[in-house]
Amino acid sequence: MSTDSVAPAASAAGAWAELAALARAGGGWDASLRELPVGAVARPAAVLILFGVLDARPSAHDAQDAAVSRDLDVLLLERATTLRAHPGQVAFPGGRLDPGDAGPVAAALREAEEETGLDPTGVEVLGALSPVPLEFSGHLVTPVLGWWRHPSAVRVVDDAESAAVFRAPVADLLDPRNRGVTVIERDGRQWRGPAFEVQGHLVWGFTAMVLDALFDRLGWTEPWDLGDATRRIPLPL
Repeated sequence: MSTDSVAPAASAAGAWAELAALARAGGGWDASLRELPVGAVARPAAVLILFGVLDARPSAHDAQDAAVSRDLDVLLLERATTLRAHPGQVAFPGGRLDPGDAGPVAAALREAEEETGLDPTGVEVLGALSPVPLEFSGHLVTPVLGWWRHPSAVRVVDDAESAAVFRAPVADLLDPRNRGVTVIERDGRQWRGPAFEVQGHLVWGFTAMVLDALFDRLGWTEPWDLGDATRRIPLPL
């Protein structure tokens, strides 16, 4: 974990400042996350939401918010299709807290290093956000906001865990043309959630809900939700 004071790239300074301010402010999520059901057994877990100028492939979309430069990215991975929980889904690096972890921040950094090979000493931890329940897998997940002061190479470390590790341009995620909803219908009930299409990947479920709520809190969201007319994105079979 980085503790130096190296300034972020000029193009991304505004995003860093707004993310740091959000982390300092703390507070809760909107109702979409705050009111998620908590399972009978909620094991603590943490994910690393890592922003920064991570590569030389900028977005072609000019975001409406001036803080979001075309070269601002967030680190994501695609889970292996052989996993029992959330197979094939796009996720943040992260996982369950181990007994040796000092807390959610340590767990998020450890898991990110194990899953993507990143060097955690290059990550500036901005702060931990309020935990979010993930009833399906029985976890209470703490999102940890980070800024990649000194980006390092990332890759799939274990094919049994991940199918891909990639840097998603934030402007692409905000582009209304890449947004829609996924709909799950089961036992006469319907669940509707935000979704993003980026670099050939579909981001939905927990990760999409957190990104959607985070962008709303930052004021970065661009109008995309048209109610019943919103584009439905089919889930992979």
